[in-house]
Amino acid sequence: MRYIGKSFVGLIVTLLIVSFVIFLVMEAVPGDPAEIILGMSAQPDTLAALRSQLGLDQPFITRYLHWLFGLLQGDLGNSYTYSTSVAQLIGERLQVTLPLTGLAVFLSVLIALPLGVTAAAKPNGIVDIIASIFSQIGISVPNFWIGLLLILGIALTSGWFPAGGFPGWDAGMWAALKALILPAIALAIPQAAVLTRVTRAAVIEIANEDFIRTARAKGATLNYALWYHVMPNALIPIVTMLGMQISVLIAGAILVENVFNLPGMGTLAYQALAQRDFIVIQNVVLFFASIVMIINFIVDALYTVLDPRLRIRR
Repeated sequence: MRYIGKSFVGLIVTLLIVSFVIFLVMEAVPGDPAEIILGMSAQPDTLAALRSQLGLDQPFITRYLHWLFGLLQGDLGNSYTYSTSVAQLIGERLQVTLPLTGLAVFLSVLIALPLGVTAAAKPNGIVDIIASIFSQIGISVPNFWIGLLLILGIALTSGWFPAGGFPGWDAGMWAALKALILPAIALAIPQAAVLTRVTRAAVIEIANEDFIRTARAKGATLNYALWYHVMPNALIPIVTMLGMQISVLIAGAILVENVFNLPGMGTLAYQALAQRDFIVIQNVVLFFASIVMIINFIVDALYTVLDPRLRIRR
């Protein structure tokens, strides 16, 4: 518990540092939100009045502290472009991004674990060769290109899934999921390729340990030894990679959501950047950074559950 407490304190300190860096970077980005809103032909006094209304005329540290204290109170500010609460915008877009990311993680694990374990069971066999080809193709092809291929090869030819757009959860669970299946596959394939390779390597390494030979000598079948003896001991590198992949999936959603025209967090970040809506950008980036650090914190805490030796050592 002491180790987890220290990690949590480190998480809070890191979030504070990241928030300051994000605000500093936004300050250096060229472009004036007031000019974006009013246009280049706006009068100087009108621009000055709008800048004062938005608080852009205040010193840097004052604006940062105002934003930080607002975050602590749950107030993320109002969007310059949409004239609405940033918290409301993020909440609406999360209804798309979170299910998309969760479905992509599920598909990635569903593909990678059986394929990686089966490939490791018989190295250089047919399944191992298939897994190697799949890993090489999945790693080398970007997810947005896979999304375009899925649109051309499945959505436009078969009509089973929509080529883009999101009907909303009010249209029904199946209609909403159909709109997310192809984007989730586009996100999952590159991550499943990496996870397959990591799973295969981890299983082969553990399978050569003495206790696995002992279990096999006592009559344990190959499948039983792999799933009940090897996999529990190979979970640490797999969980580590899975935690890193969730971070990559969240970042990759920016491109994939734009390819499939999904109203998620990625589309919101892209539109806010194009419109120089700095308050939205900095909150979205901080949200992504927070998710990444929280996932890393959870993965680090899981190490002590998966490996009792680490718990005793810590």
